[in-house]
Amino acid sequence: MTSVPTPIPSRTQYVLEEIKRRILTGRLTPGQALVETDLAAQFGVSKTPVREALKTLAGTGLVVMSQYKGVTVRMVDADMAREVYDVRLLLEPEALRRAVRRGASLDAARSALTRADEATDTAERSLANREFHRALYVPCGNPLLGRMLDEVRDQAALVSAVAWAADPSWRREADEHQEILRLALAGDADGAARALHSHIASFVQRAFPEAGTPGEEEGGRA
Repeated sequence: MTSVPTPIPSRTQYVLEEIKRRILTGRLTPGQALVETDLAAQFGVSKTPVREALKTLAGTGLVVMSQYKGVTVRMVDADMAREVYDVRLLLEPEALRRAVRRGASLDAARSALTRADEATDTAERSLANREFHRALYVPCGNPLLGRMLDEVRDQAALVSAVAWAADPSWRREADEHQEILRLALAGDADGAARALHSHIASFVQRAFPEAGTPGEEEGGRA
């Protein structure tokens, strides 16, 4: 018999989403301590929903729990970026290829690009870009593949947030997004997948050159 996931209480969900939003928009920075009592006071809740929210965020890789240091926002380095982007490179282009081949609607991706272009700040633009990428892989026809990409979605957004803080290259990425969508809407599944692969790989190479080329093993093996 399949078990039904226990729903997250509304207060915990609110705290969870707010902490996540602050992390992914740079208000909470990598390495910053997350103190339960401080967060509870900020959100006007008890420590229990804060504690549960932090446990969930630890499970998604956005925060780290340490017996000695407490809870901190996860640090982003070249190794972490490479791990996350390796997964994206392996799965995301194939998901897009499948979505295009099955003639899936990409209206959500188009809408996300419009929101990104009209964004008035980095936080709004970052959230729209996340929705754009998700709108490309969700209609792939394989729910498990979509869930696997959802698993690394927040960590990928954290990498992007850190990279943008150092070098706001969003205009270049916006142009690449437009080309990916153009190819997908034209029905060019392979071309769209190649453009997406190049987009993901070039971003992490620019942001973390010490990570090397994602998808390659040590010694240059593919």
